[in-house]
Amino acid sequence: MFIELRNVEKSFGDNHVLKGISFTAEGGRAFGLLGRNGAGKTTTIRILMNVFPANGGEILFDGEPIDYNKVEFGYLPEERGLYPKKKIIDQLVYFTELKGLKHNDAVKAVDYWLDRLNMSEYRNKRLDTLSKGNQQKIQLVTALAHNPQIVILDEPFSGLDPVNAMLLKDIVKEEIERGKIVLFSSHQMNYIEEFCDSIAIINKGEIAVAGELHDIKRSYPRNRLIVRSEKSDDIKKAFGSSAAETGSDEIMITMSSPDEKQNVIKILAENYDIDEVKVFEPSLNDIFVEYAGE
Repeated sequence: MFIELRNVEKSFGDNHVLKGISFTAEGGRAFGLLGRNGAGKTTTIRILMNVFPANGGEILFDGEPIDYNKVEFGYLPEERGLYPKKKIIDQLVYFTELKGLKHNDAVKAVDYWLDRLNMSEYRNKRLDTLSKGNQQKIQLVTALAHNPQIVILDEPFSGLDPVNAMLLKDIVKEEIERGKIVLFSSHQMNYIEEFCDSIAIINKGEIAVAGELHDIKRSYPRNRLIVRSEKSDDIKKAFGSSAAETGSDEIMITMSSPDEKQNVIKILAENYDIDEVKVFEPSLNDIFVEYAGE
C-alpha cells in the first residue's frame, strides 16, 4: 500500500503555507518528512490526516482518492495531548474506542501495548505521576492500539532515555515489518537516517528535495575519500593541499575527478598502514542544512 500527496496547496489568509507539496510514502518502509520550524511540516501532516482540508491538490491511497472512513491513522504528536489528572487505562481505552474498537477489544489492545512498552505497572496511575519519558510511551499507545495502516511519529524520541529509545526503535521496526506506512517528522537526523528509506525536505512550503535517501547521497560528487590511519599525518603531508584533517587519525582526500579513486586507493594501500578508506557521502544532516537553509 502507499499514500501519495499530489500538488497539495494550503493558505491561511494571505499566508501561502504549502505551495504544491508532492511525495509518496510506501508500506513496509519508513518515510522522513523534514524541514525547519515553520517550513510546513505540521500543516502537511494535518492535511494528510484530514484535520483540515487543502486548498488544492489531492491525497491518494493505493492510487485512489483516500477514504478517511476506511483508512486508519495513528498519530504521535510532538505536543503531547493526554489528560494529566486522569487514570491511564481509562483514557487509553477511551481513545482506542474512538477509533472504532469495542470496549473489550480496546482493553485487550491497550493492555498488550502497556506490556510491550513495560508500562503495565502504571495501568491504574494518573498520567501526571509519570516521568516525561514514560508519558511519551503512554502517548505512543494511543497511536498504535487500534492497529492503524499509517503511523505518523512527530519527534518520537524526544524525552526518551537510551533504554527507552532502543525499545521504541524495536517497535518502529516491527511496525515497518508488518507493512505499515511509517512517517517520521523529526529534527534528530540520526534517527531519520537510521530508519528512513526515503525522505522529503520542505523549505518555505515547497519540496526542496525528495526521493530515496541512498540515491540522494549518491548524487553528490564522489571525488572525496575518507581515510583512517595512524599514519594520517604522513598521508596528509604526501597529498598536500588535497588532504584535510577531519578527526583523530582521519583525513579527507579530495580528488580532481572520481576516476582517480582507484589509483589513490592503490597508492594508500601500498605505502601506508590503512585502517579504513571509503568514499565520502554527506550525512543527512549535511543534506538538510544544504536544502533547508536560507
